[in-house]
Amino acid sequence: MPNFLLELGTEELPADFVADAIAQWQRRIPATLAENLLTNDAIHVFGTPRRLAVLIEGLPHQQPDREEEIKGPPAAAAFKNGQPTPAAVGFAKKQQVELDTLEIRPTDKGDFVFVLKKIPGRATSDILAALVPQWINSLEGKRLMRWGDGEVKFSRPLRNLTVVLDNQVLPVMIENNSQHIESGRVCAGHRVLHPEPVTINNATDYIQSLRDACIEVDPQRRQTTMLQQIQTVATTVGGVPLIPPDLLQEVTNLVEWPTAVIGKFDPEFLILPPEVITTVMVKHQRYFPVLKPNTTKTELLPYFITISNGDPEKSDIIAAGNERVLRARLADGQFFYKTDTAKTLETYVSQLEKVTFQEDLGSVRDKVNRISQIAGLISEQLKDTLSKKGWGDAERESIQRAALLCKADLVTQMVYEFPELQGVMGEKYARFSGESESVATAIFEHYLPRNAGDMLPQTITGQVIAVADKLDTIVSIFGLGMLPTGSSDPFALRRAANAIINITWAADLPVNLHQLLSQTVQEAELTFNQVAEFFGQRLRALLQEERGIDYDLVNAVLGENDPEYGKRALEDLLDLRDRATFLQSIRQNGTLDKIYETVNRSTRLAKQGDLDTLQLDPAAVVEPALFQKPCEQGFYDALVQLVPTTKIARDTRNYQQLVDSLEAIAPVVSNFFDGPESVLVMDADPKVQRNRLNLLGLLRNHARVLADFGSIVKS
Repeated sequence: MPNFLLELGTEELPADFVADAIAQWQRRIPATLAENLLTNDAIHVFGTPRRLAVLIEGLPHQQPDREEEIKGPPAAAAFKNGQPTPAAVGFAKKQQVELDTLEIRPTDKGDFVFVLKKIPGRATSDILAALVPQWINSLEGKRLMRWGDGEVKFSRPLRNLTVVLDNQVLPVMIENNSQHIESGRVCAGHRVLHPEPVTINNATDYIQSLRDACIEVDPQRRQTTMLQQIQTVATTVGGVPLIPPDLLQEVTNLVEWPTAVIGKFDPEFLILPPEVITTVMVKHQRYFPVLKPNTTKTELLPYFITISNGDPEKSDIIAAGNERVLRARLADGQFFYKTDTAKTLETYVSQLEKVTFQEDLGSVRDKVNRISQIAGLISEQLKDTLSKKGWGDAERESIQRAALLCKADLVTQMVYEFPELQGVMGEKYARFSGESESVATAIFEHYLPRNAGDMLPQTITGQVIAVADKLDTIVSIFGLGMLPTGSSDPFALRRAANAIINITWAADLPVNLHQLLSQTVQEAELTFNQVAEFFGQRLRALLQEERGIDYDLVNAVLGENDPEYGKRALEDLLDLRDRATFLQSIRQNGTLDKIYETVNRSTRLAKQGDLDTLQLDPAAVVEPALFQKPCEQGFYDALVQLVPTTKIARDTRNYQQLVDSLEAIAPVVSNFFDGPESVLVMDADPKVQRNRLNLLGLLRNHARVLADFGSIVKS
């Protein structure tokens, strides 16, 4: 069984492109092989900074022969009086078959001519030679550049192309105007350790041949080697390495033959906040910090680990060079820290007037004013909740203080140089300036979550400021008409809305978002509706994607084009969460099935009436004097008993008792519809008809306190 190798040699590729290209080929190559009926035993996709490669094992020598049924012209047009017409002759000629192989078969549109055509399998070598340019040209990425003087675009210039089936080179050419690359069997070795070219005699020799040339093409094995080396060198200085996953993946795709090198820096720099040192190391220098062992917090040792792609015998020289670079960066950080802490954090607030938040929205100082205003509105909403926790005026003042200072560190020298430290340095400088613990913590927390999977604010002050900051951004940007479209969301408004919702859910904050929008959206009503709809979309996505709620149950609690449900959702996010979760649970335990038919049937018929969906009191809309049969009185009495249960469910967000009552009322409703003395809802007498529709509407309304059962799909 033949084995196939493709290697595309390039100049140094960005690390993120290597990872993305590997993932793209892992998806596309198996799919295109399957489309061409080429089975295989295994597909291995490799990548380094200077090459992308795929090794396919166990291919057939050719495609299997196959039969294909091809539909031709209508039989009436192909044959006249039993004789073939030019249409039949032309079809047979086109398909390269004899006339006597044509068959007439019936179809939905009448009789047609068919031919069962035998198609011999193509040679695997021919198919692969045609697929290679497709695989290369289909790679997508950021900031692709034109290579040479032609129109071919790639992440970096192409240098060589190796295409080998077993021991034979397949003829493939990548053309680019006057320049072109022809396939061969020669690859590049390690730039420093093995500058000589590497000849691949057989596809199966590829991995070992490259390893002999100091190239580890397998990124997983390269990463494993790096991890082992990092752990080993860290123990030589009595420490444990800090290994951020993103940094590990990035460095894996920056080297071809990794060597972990330990370096040191002056212990005097340890007076800097550890976040400053680790940011310099990880974000700017791609180093792995070394921590003290057996500590619960980040305590650094004066060492770092860098991954070299050079000569291991020159590790001392490599370490010294990196030490000089790191010392300069840390000296800058030390200078910034001393300069920044020479003043209190509050003194930086006025400088925010010189920093533009958005051209049409004023300065960051203007944004701080809006954050303070919104934080005050949220504090007022949470007054009762905070009082129950023993909070009073002092705590509300902390919220306002944190709102004032939350962006002050943006104009410090440290954050100007290291923007990743916004909030982090604000917290440090707040403590240095004598601010309270709650204010300092909130300055850091109000940026949370910074990305998917990041932690949420844990303090009430941080939660309020985080919601206020993100809500201001959403409302302000929407006010300019700059709505997110498709995948375009330059202000990360979707992430901000998700964060607001998740913060309120995680902290059980009874925030009335509908009221906040009414108080903060100053522009046209259209903007309010757009923002409200935007939050509705985010609620729908979070319930389905993060909470695992079935789509129809999400429709049932959010409503489908139902303003009442949309308003209720924004007024009480906690109630929305609890109703959706509860519905999912009663679907899983089977309770939903027991009440579904009763409520859904009533809901469908109630649409023919005109009862307000908010009405719950039978005495206000039903006239017992119009009852004609006992089942109507039984229905009415059951609804009367349901009123206090529904009120408790709404007030406490405990819907089990409501569901139990709906389950208990099911036989009564069934008797109303189908019992021995059942009634015809659509009675000839308009008053009787309306009375009965109101009974059904009331049941629907009580159920609507939980959900719109008309949106639920029967299990």
